[in-house]
Amino acid sequence: MAPLWIALVVCSMICSRAGADVGVCYDLQGDSLPSANEVVTLYKQYGIQSMRLFEPDPSALEALKGSGIAVTLGVVNAGIPNIASSQAAAQQWFDTNVAPYLNDVNFSYIAVGNKVIPGGDGSTTAGAMQNIQTILSARNIDGIKVSTVVPMNALGASYPPSAGQFTSEVDGVMRAILGVLSAHGSPLMINVYPYFAMFTANGMVVQDGPLGCSSLFDAMVDAFYSAMEKAGGSKVGVVVTESGWPSSGSGKLTTPELAGTYNRNFLEHLKGKWDTKEA
Repeated sequence: MAPLWIALVVCSMICSRAGADVGVCYDLQGDSLPSANEVVTLYKQYGIQSMRLFEPDPSALEALKGSGIAVTLGVVNAGIPNIASSQAAAQQWFDTNVAPYLNDVNFSYIAVGNKVIPGGDGSTTAGAMQNIQTILSARNIDGIKVSTVVPMNALGASYPPSAGQFTSEVDGVMRAILGVLSAHGSPLMINVYPYFAMFTANGMVVQDGPLGCSSLFDAMVDAFYSAMEKAGGSKVGVVVTESGWPSSGSGKLTTPELAGTYNRNFLEHLKGKWDTKEA
């Protein structure tokens, strides 16, 4: 199987990258939010080593200087067509949002769009990714990978995992994206939410011929690998950019207690599975 990096999860929900890093998404949308300096201080206090920043924010990037926190920086969906339109437009975005911080902020990934596929027009995503990659290559920056974030409903089939494939509507777009990723050794970013699955099952929960998965999370990730292989991306790995459980909202299952149970079991699952390289 291609490599799997568990990178980040949504809001205050915790996960691990290869059982080592802890990552949390930093969403700037909300009321009465703490300052960026306070947020970065919390990351340091709790040993959170990775951050997904959904959009370039000068105050957040300033606060991250010298922190050592690995940052996934997002390109907002609305900005993708402009970045794809010309190399000059991509350069302007880079010069504004990345270049001033290169020496002081630990950028790991640039995520070109969040779930623009399949809901939006993803036809320019691969072009925007390539234009940003061209800048990184010209500057010999190998430590920053360029990708895009894709949700589970980009798959038209996901069960059993070996049947995984992209919907016909996005297959062509995904082939173009996978071509860029494959050419530069970058992973595809995916959001995986196995709702109502708490990583408490004993034995296999999904059987796929002679193989089986002990959790719905694993099965969903494997379905992406199958879809990528069918679309020409057999050498592309994945980064899970979001997973978790809602701690509030409608319904009896959206509670802090259940969210905590999910996150704790999720961490233990990742440590046990990926540290021992069973994948």
